[in-house]
Amino acid sequence: MPYNFDEIIPRRGTNSYKWDSATDPNVLPMWVADMDFHTAPAVTEALKRRVEHGIFGYVRVPDAYYNATINWFKRRHDWRIEKEWIIYTSGVVPALSAIIKALTGPGDKVLVQTPVYNCFFSSIRNNGCEIVSNPLIYENKTYRIDFDDLEKKAADSKVKLLLLCNPHNPAGRVWNREELIRIGEICLRNHVTVVADEIHCELVFPEYTYTPFASISQEFLMNSVTCISPSKAFNLAGVQIANIVSADTDVCKKIDKAININEVCDVNPFGVEALIAAYNEGEEWLEELKRYLFDNYNYLRSFFAEHLPELPVTKLEGTYLVWVDCSSLKRTSEDIVTSLLEQEKLWLNEGSMYGDAGEGFVRINIACPRQVLTEGLERFKRWKNQIKQTGT
Repeated sequence: MPYNFDEIIPRRGTNSYKWDSATDPNVLPMWVADMDFHTAPAVTEALKRRVEHGIFGYVRVPDAYYNATINWFKRRHDWRIEKEWIIYTSGVVPALSAIIKALTGPGDKVLVQTPVYNCFFSSIRNNGCEIVSNPLIYENKTYRIDFDDLEKKAADSKVKLLLLCNPHNPAGRVWNREELIRIGEICLRNHVTVVADEIHCELVFPEYTYTPFASISQEFLMNSVTCISPSKAFNLAGVQIANIVSADTDVCKKIDKAININEVCDVNPFGVEALIAAYNEGEEWLEELKRYLFDNYNYLRSFFAEHLPELPVTKLEGTYLVWVDCSSLKRTSEDIVTSLLEQEKLWLNEGSMYGDAGEGFVRINIACPRQVLTEGLERFKRWKNQIKQTGT
């Protein structure tokens, strides 16, 4: 059935972090990674039924929850997960923090591949660990992994974990099987556990394939922990639901202990119902969403090619977060974002928040109706033309 992703849904005044963080009603937010679309109708109907019951006590997570997760990943990604491997929690960021707490000690080191999701940094620091960067190599409007640097840094005996972003935010890469195998082999050789944040795994564009890191081999499965959630694909971040997957019994016990120490061991009834409905009934909606997002990306890319050719758009293989190279402007990312907000009321993310390797870039959230995207791009163009004319 057709779904109307062109519908403008007012979000201001709904306590939306994305839309209500700015007091100026003229600000157009294209920063926080949630979507301006209704979720799948099956999810909405499931939540309506739960609301109509009228009692919202503590929830027991049923077998249907585990079965929905297991069947989804088996059907779509040929990854066979066992129920005993799954630990539910309130979100991927709490999951990452608990995993780091479980598998490291203060003073240990954790590898990240920058530019990368900014919460990786806080999760590492909050657990008393040191961040070690394996910067991605930027060339020809895309990124690749510096495997020599990764091998060198993984060889440090104090490095215990690699946080792998698969697909990668904000670089837009969907790591292919060969790249994941090289990562996995390096980590095995150096006794580094791979912690895979695969929250964007469903948002992959034509010609690219998401490969769950843990699905590649038994060795990789036993040397990894994976974080998954329907929140990005189905616009469910606010219902607070995610899963940690580990096949190692001892690792599961450590993570479960850390989840309880961090007090993120309970989930809410709406998250449970939303996940079941999304995974059991939301596939058709998701496929249509992906087509719309891909068209949005192509529209943005054409717009920049015509009106802003000096600002290269990084190739987007997955996610709905476009990474734009603004280094030709000779301004910091923070200055660009501040100026856009002040002059054109357009709110983007500065690249520097994703590490030093992100300096000179901005991130644009394109998960919005085409009319909204067009307005945001027109504001960007006006801003660029103004600074070109005035130099300010």
